Amino acid sequence: MKRIARALLNYFIKGLLIVVPLGAAFFLIFWAVSSIDNALNLSDRLWVDSKTGRHVYIPGLGILNVVVIILIAGILVTNVITDPIKAWFNRWLNRLPLLKFLYSSIKDLTEAFVGEEKKFNEPVLVEVNEFGLKKIGFLVQKDLSKLNLPGEVAVYFPYSYSFAGQVVIISADKVKPMNKSAAEVMKFVISGGVSGLD
Repeated sequence: MKRIARALLNYFIKGLLIVVPLGAAFFLIFWAVSSIDNALNLSDRLWVDSKTGRHVYIPGLGILNVVVIILIAGILVTNVITDPIKAWFNRWLNRLPLLKFLYSSIKDLTEAFVGEEKKFNEPVLVEVNEFGLKKIGFLVQKDLSKLNLPGEVAVYFPYSYSFAGQVVIISADKVKPMNKSAAEVMKFVISGGVSGLD
């Protein structure tokens, strides 16, 4: 009887290790998509069923709105918006310091991951103290002479199980490049070292 109970418990634990991460991932994706869709779906405010007089809700229209808006913005920025318009936008943005700070911070963070000049593409290993403690990070600035810090670099250290992190200024000789892809290293760090490096 104990052998059967032990085997059932073993199967349950192995099933748990598959179902919980998969279920959590699907739940987070579903929650994010449905939250965006509910927030941006205007179908229930715009369309009314002529027979019943009730508002019509079309699932997925909010996500479609986001995709279309992003595509239109990309087309406009690429083909229509000229340097004088960009200069006018920057002058207007400079008059609103809080909006400028938020906009530029979010823009820089977005460009770091998906822009033409990705910032988190140089994983490095940094020796933190004299006892041999090392941290994994991403080299984000190689030249800090504008801050009167020649020979120093800026390294971003992401936190595990989070997309937050911190930027540290450190001597360039303490930083060693890693011969791994940035995606592999980011996955390793964010998973708390649980996801192995291939």
